[in-house]
Amino acid sequence: MADRNARLAALMEEAGFTHKSLARAVIASASRSGKTMPCDHTYVTRWLDGSIPRGEKPKFIADAIGRKLGRRLTIDDIGMGAAAVSAIQPDLGLDFADGPEIVTTTVADLWRADLAEAEPLVRALPDSDAWNAASLRWLVAPSDGELTRKGARAVGAVDVEMVRSTADAFSMLDGKFGGGHARKALIQYLHTDVRPMLNGRCSDSVGKELHSAVAEALLLAGWMSYDSGLHGIAQRYFIQGLRMAQAASDRLLGGSILSAMSHQATFVGRYREAATLARAAYTGPAASLTPTLAAQFRAMEARALARLGDGLGCDAALTEAERQLSLRTADSDPAYIAYFDEVELAAEFGHCFRDLGRSVQATERGAGSIFNDGLNNRSDFFATMVLADSYINQGEMGRGFEVALGALKLGEGLKSARCLQYVREFQERVTDGMKQAVEFRDFTEQARGFRLWRQVVGAPA
Repeated sequence: MADRNARLAALMEEAGFTHKSLARAVIASASRSGKTMPCDHTYVTRWLDGSIPRGEKPKFIADAIGRKLGRRLTIDDIGMGAAAVSAIQPDLGLDFADGPEIVTTTVADLWRADLAEAEPLVRALPDSDAWNAASLRWLVAPSDGELTRKGARAVGAVDVEMVRSTADAFSMLDGKFGGGHARKALIQYLHTDVRPMLNGRCSDSVGKELHSAVAEALLLAGWMSYDSGLHGIAQRYFIQGLRMAQAASDRLLGGSILSAMSHQATFVGRYREAATLARAAYTGPAASLTPTLAAQFRAMEARALARLGDGLGCDAALTEAERQLSLRTADSDPAYIAYFDEVELAAEFGHCFRDLGRSVQATERGAGSIFNDGLNNRSDFFATMVLADSYINQGEMGRGFEVALGALKLGEGLKSARCLQYVREFQERVTDGMKQAVEFRDFTEQARGFRLWRQVVGAPA
């Protein structure tokens, strides 16, 4: 037997609803949305006893009570959050919403469904049409206007700072241990602590700062989901983060989110879409674009073009990225792009030259792509594996195996589907001839001691 819905009972009492009057209000709410829905006092009794109605009815119950109380309520507020999981649609989160209120509802549904490991999201693959539609909508979208809100809970600047600081802490964990380490904890925090803020009471300035902070957190959720191999969920977080950034009038952050979409698109093999997304990121902020963001966006374009085999286009994008990065000053960029520096750009050169078959250039430029600070373990792993790939491609298998062992050592503490893919690609570069060499036998003997190698080859732990 379900537990009694105490939240619904308390709200009914606060609003002065009887069973019959709430039933009439729910019918009216459905009617305003063009729906005909049976409802009477016996339905309300079942809801209070813990029954959760199917379909859109929880939304209409929340709307009916919220109208009476003069504030917006969610289905979580009325104790029916589980209904969103059972009623989830496969296209949840793929649309660039028409208004801020819709994106607030959408992200709440995404967080809830993600925590419940809803099947349509867990197994979802990226949708190219959704990337294209979101980037176009963002490029041409008008301003949303004011974000003043009249919710029950007061939200101020200190709340925004808490969101940013908490996201920063998760970002540090992500870089050091991989997206699979604390991804669920981030989503739980967003659902439990941040969701009520989005329905709170705030001024326009605080509202915009809050939406910008949540957009950054969604960007991180997208990165961590992508790194965990959950590409459908990652795409949805990126799209909703883009919409949040638009509501905050934060064009720079919107461009950074499009750049992350480009990165993901390249990883999953959608190279033309990746190049287009990177160009949209570069174009969208217009005159407000900063040097470091410009450099990072052009580097993402270069990655996609390298995979397409467009050497001339890739070289032009990399040259411009290097020029832009040379123009940055200490205060020219937002804090969230501070990570992109000469070391990161060297890693991009390494990736691009490796993919274009320029192995010597890849090792030359990639040599400066290692942080070696213990905080950027995943970035160092990627850069080191690219160096190993490049040495293998040059025929320097001994050096390549030695470098690969160093990467595997870096990867011991990383929970990352992307790291596994880098190891698989390295394996594919080892030719049958190399596998006959004593250097390969020595390498595999040592590699079996590392978790990522065992996971890829299927060896016992």
